Amino acid sequence: MQTFIIVLTAIILVLLVSAFRILREYERGVIFLLGRFYKVKGPGLILVIPFFQQMVKVGLRTSVWDIPTQDLITRDNVSVKVNAVLYFRVVDAQKAIINVEDYMEATGQLAQTTLRSVLGQHELDELLAERERLNADVQEILDIQTDGWGIKVSNVEIKHVDLDESMIRAIAKQAEAERVRRAKVIHASGEFEASKKLVEAAAQLNEQPQSMQLRYLQTLTEIAGEKNSTIVFPLPMDLLDNFNSMLGRTKNSS
Repeated sequence: MQTFIIVLTAIILVLLVSAFRILREYERGVIFLLGRFYKVKGPGLILVIPFFQQMVKVGLRTSVWDIPTQDLITRDNVSVKVNAVLYFRVVDAQKAIINVEDYMEATGQLAQTTLRSVLGQHELDELLAERERLNADVQEILDIQTDGWGIKVSNVEIKHVDLDESMIRAIAKQAEAERVRRAKVIHASGEFEASKKLVEAAAQLNEQPQSMQLRYLQTLTEIAGEKNSTIVFPLPMDLLDNFNSMLGRTKNSS
């Protein structure tokens, strides 16, 4: 009889000890009473009645899910491989346990299909240049769809966009052609500006013929400073006429 009492006391003590659970600050316990949802408890010290209540522990910290590489075709029919990383956390422990069997796996699979669907609606240039906007689009769609599971998708980041070698060469050629085009446009713009300045200079010289003579003399001075042995310089006939007229006025005055 004494042995029975000792064993019974030991069983009661074990049950009492097992009834107390400690949950960390980032953990919650979803309690079921005889199979039906009872309440969410935690953090800290909680009581779970053995045999009558069962607890499912849920973590509330942000989880990181590496989305595997996805093969997709962009809107302009370019085949690419894209992988991304997903950040999410549980905000409603009750929904995360009751509404979905495995919220981690479900969220990861949904992220894969959503990534292919969203990125497939854009062209390659958008995929390469507008990652922030695409990240926001994928995150918004996932956040809406996982709301019923008690999941909050905080961020989606596209990590790599892999292209075929032929497509990489084509993009390089396109970039080179764009640089050549810009160089030609800049050169043509410079020539146009220079031509306008030359027209203005010609008009100014036409108003003052003596300016042309001074310009010729200045050019001769610059050439002579280069220490050339032979100088061939075209001399316009109107310049000689101007000199003759100047000599004629000098003789008449004398």
